[in-house]
Amino acid sequence: MERASVPGLPSTLHVLERGWLSSNNVVFFDSADEASIVDTGYVSHAALTEVLVERLIGGRRLARIVNTHLHSDHCGGNARLRQRFGASITIPPGQAAAVATWDDSRLGYSLIGQDCARFAFDQVLQPGAEITLGRLAWEVVAARGHDPHQVMLWCAAHRVLISADALWQHGFGAIFPEIEGESGFAEQEELLKRIATLAPAWIIPGHGAPFQDAAAALDRARQRLAALRADPVRNARNVAKALIKFWMIDRREVACATALGHFRCAPYYELIRSRYFPELAFDQMIERLVIELVTAGALARRDGQLVNVD
Repeated sequence: MERASVPGLPSTLHVLERGWLSSNNVVFFDSADEASIVDTGYVSHAALTEVLVERLIGGRRLARIVNTHLHSDHCGGNARLRQRFGASITIPPGQAAAVATWDDSRLGYSLIGQDCARFAFDQVLQPGAEITLGRLAWEVVAARGHDPHQVMLWCAAHRVLISADALWQHGFGAIFPEIEGESGFAEQEELLKRIATLAPAWIIPGHGAPFQDAAAALDRARQRLAALRADPVRNARNVAKALIKFWMIDRREVACATALGHFRCAPYYELIRSRYFPELAFDQMIERLVIELVTAGALARRDGQLVNVD
């Protein structure tokens, strides 16, 4: 879905609501000549992102790219937009060293079997600092939980929160640190408290339409977090299935053997197996997860092929 403007939001702010695999793109008209964008989607959608952004900004130059975090679905268009417009790139500081040397072992793209075109950065986005976008002041808010390096952007003047994957209308992004043996549930709980304290009038999530009923979304998020926290194996299963579904949305249809080969080459699946399903062989775990996705109607099997179901 493409959404150029939302009634009730500041007129210099425009939301391109994207379907999976890409995050939403938040575009700001900074002046008559320049624009900025927060988050750039997945690499396989980069050409479409370029078209959508160019159409929206008209004759303006895209001067800045800002990333809330560096998961592949939020920064995959960085390289293409920088090449097209010459935009500067600003990222949260936590992975700046890894980006500078393009250390994939720390950025984690091959670890989970996803792609991201290499890009460089110009500035870092320090939590607690202020950035001007669309002629409005935005506070950079640390947003640990889904990702330890994630930030949100808060415009107090209009009570608008760009929440990235910290809060969606019906949930939040997967709590990856817990999978890796680090704390994530506690940080997500504190983050939800911080959002409640801000009491935003509008939330622009990383995925899905902008929405206004923050209280209801927070209630749903707290319930989901409590359920995952009570059952870490459920969290691990959900993360693994989300990664499989993500890859299948991109590939659409592949031979079952090819899919299994891909999962074997992405070490994150073996990490999940060894920590949460040690009683299963690798192929058994993948088979169970695929069966669950097929049963839920998210995937299908046809003549030896694994098929994504929209």
